[in-house]
Amino acid sequence: MSWLVQRLLTSILLIWVVASIVFLAIRLVPGDPAELLLSQGGMAPDPAAVAELHAQLGLDRPVLMQYAESLRRLLTGDLGRSLQDDSPVATEVARRLPRTLELIAAAALLAVLLGIPGGLLAATRRDGWLDRVSSLAAALAMAVPVFVVGTLFVLLFAQTLHLVPAGGYVPLTQDPLRHLELLSMPALTIALGLAAAVFRMTRAAVLDEQRRDHVRTAWAKGLSPRRVLLRHVLRNALMPVVTVLVEYVFNYPGLSGLLVEAVNARDYPEVQGVVLVISVLFVALNLAVDLLYAVLDPRVRHG
Repeated sequence: MSWLVQRLLTSILLIWVVASIVFLAIRLVPGDPAELLLSQGGMAPDPAAVAELHAQLGLDRPVLMQYAESLRRLLTGDLGRSLQDDSPVATEVARRLPRTLELIAAAALLAVLLGIPGGLLAATRRDGWLDRVSSLAAALAMAVPVFVVGTLFVLLFAQTLHLVPAGGYVPLTQDPLRHLELLSMPALTIALGLAAAVFRMTRAAVLDEQRRDHVRTAWAKGLSPRRVLLRHVLRNALMPVVTVLVEYVFNYPGLSGLLVEAVNARDYPEVQGVVLVISVLFVALNLAVDLLYAVLDPRVRHG
């Protein structure tokens, strides 16, 4: 279990480093949050009012004291309060995070359902028409930016065919069918590029595994093609596919709207809270991937 303990300690260290970097980096961005809050109509605020607000927000204290206080709050699970409206940062993050995670999960599920079977079929029919057509489609899907795909989907499915709405949100508990209908198009938009990457990685990994000695031995024993592919090829081929999924999922800017608003307002606690939550999710998912690697290949535990 030493490998697991080592990864847990590394994860904790990484989260602390990210929290420290974000704390310092946001304070290097030009602009005073107190001045931004007090500015009206482009006119400079009264210096006395700015100084008073600094004291209220705790921005007049030395940076090291602010840093120590920030770490103390984080250790207790307190992300602080927004400088803009004094609302708890954790409340706003908790409100937006489930929607982001649901969208990412739906896109990842679609990508897996499309990419892994497609890559497996293409690899087993290497250089055939199915392999050529699917490889060309995957290359095209990876080349087109997500915002272009989204725009085309809106024009086709929403404005031309009128199959789905162009946008909006309805809670799942309020109207499940409407909720899934509104979720489908953005999830598919994100899933296409990810499915293409999963397809290409699955195809390459399966082709590579098929050349290995243990697979040739399985064929020589007369095992059925299905058993060889599923038990001896696909299981080992899934390891690099998992890595691709993780990388693409975290290229999706979760909570981006809230983060942009916080940076523009120089809302230090909100910026730190959003980035920290994303970082913790990233570290937790990578730790889960390490555990999955250990299940797929026990040699990882001794590496």
